[in-house]
Amino acid sequence: MSYPELKMLIAGEWVFGSTGKNEPVICPADGSEIGQVPHASPADLDRALDSSRDGFNNWRAMTPLSRQAILEKAAGLLEDRFEVNSANLTREMGKPLAEAKVEMQVAIDLLRWYGEEGKRIYGRIIPSRFPGMQHEARKVPVGPALAFVAWNFPATNVMRKVAGALAAGCSITIKPSEETPATAIAIGVALVDAGLPAGVLNIVFGVPSDVSEHLLSSTIPRKLSFTGSVPVGIHLQQLAAKNMIRCTMELGGHSPVMVFKDADIEAAAQLCAMGKFRNAGQVCISPTRFFVEAAVHDEFLAAFKKHVEAVNPGNGLDASTSMGPLVAERRIDIMDGFVSDAVAKGAELLVGGGRIQSPGSFYQATLLGNVPETARIMTEEPFGPIAPTISFHSLDEVIERANSLPFGLAAYAFTNSPKTVRILKSEIESGMLAINSLHVHSVETPFGGLKFSGYGYEGGIEGLDAFLATKYSSEIYN
Repeated sequence: MSYPELKMLIAGEWVFGSTGKNEPVICPADGSEIGQVPHASPADLDRALDSSRDGFNNWRAMTPLSRQAILEKAAGLLEDRFEVNSANLTREMGKPLAEAKVEMQVAIDLLRWYGEEGKRIYGRIIPSRFPGMQHEARKVPVGPALAFVAWNFPATNVMRKVAGALAAGCSITIKPSEETPATAIAIGVALVDAGLPAGVLNIVFGVPSDVSEHLLSSTIPRKLSFTGSVPVGIHLQQLAAKNMIRCTMELGGHSPVMVFKDADIEAAAQLCAMGKFRNAGQVCISPTRFFVEAAVHDEFLAAFKKHVEAVNPGNGLDASTSMGPLVAERRIDIMDGFVSDAVAKGAELLVGGGRIQSPGSFYQATLLGNVPETARIMTEEPFGPIAPTISFHSLDEVIERANSLPFGLAAYAFTNSPKTVRILKSEIESGMLAINSLHVHSVETPFGGLKFSGYGYEGGIEGLDAFLATKYSSEIYN
């Protein structure tokens, strides 16, 4: 079972870039080159844009039932190819195969759910204040869409955008990460094999800034959906504004975890360790700031430390692996910088704290205790396998500290107090909040943040609505 040949999907054809430029795809588990991803030229991008306009006109004219049938067939094809696609996701991204399989299944579920929900895009008749007049509000596909996505979830990052757009009746041109291209291509292959018309989906690669600036300079796209960092999101919004392209931004986070003294401490520690080191911490909703009530701080830390020490890093294709590598070598120095800064400012290094000396970009599962608020890791999203912990003394105090950053994507709390839960639901500034769990997203629920974590939603009816516009009409009748 080998890594596939990589091509782009433009105007219904699988092609290499017209200039012949490529870049290597590196397996993070051993540093080997496993493929070459082609780059699109400006002419290739223009062809994709033109085909997206034509594809949109074709796709939106089809009935929702006909569109759903194609999406359902593609979901079935992805199920047939499940094992191969999951293994290739692990090869290019590094996460354990068990996690890759969960992600692939979520992607399939997203495609099915959106396809079905696309049959339920309803408008409404509004009672008029004038006799003989009727008001109608109708939901219509917004137009050809663009999407740019990060590497950390090669299947679900792509599918949230592709499935939402297609179910709404939009065409979409997507630039997945050049570091994890095969998974996106596998999704495209399934959709094409299922009968998706030419131009409805285009998949392109290239230098990110060159691709995004070229595509956003066109007047053809009417929607942009982006998953990535805050600085890049702000830049893309500015580019999109020139052509009044509406945006959905799923940006970074720095999720607080609040552990109260009335919680099940052992259960909380176990869940926190599982969540923190999932995908080696490379998750936008990863728990990243651990606030523990002083009365149970030492108890939680001891339990947490036990679970951190049990993390088994290795090649994601090895069944015994519980944490894979970082996606690339460049992430190692970033992790070292967070740890050295925290220790220099008074934090206690309890577990890990350095590179694993082996092929690939592996970093130890790391636990820091008594981390001061002045440490960089308390204000900057680490996006890696480092857990900083600190104590608190009151509910008001921890709410203030949890809300102190400009991010507001996800937050977590462990408590058995209904009053505390009620207050947290009201006061915590995040788009998603989980109590006594780390589960903040299902295909049926909205996924999105507040403040600098972005705006708009993916998943649920809100994710479908992101690709729809409302048209109003009035009519005088006899």
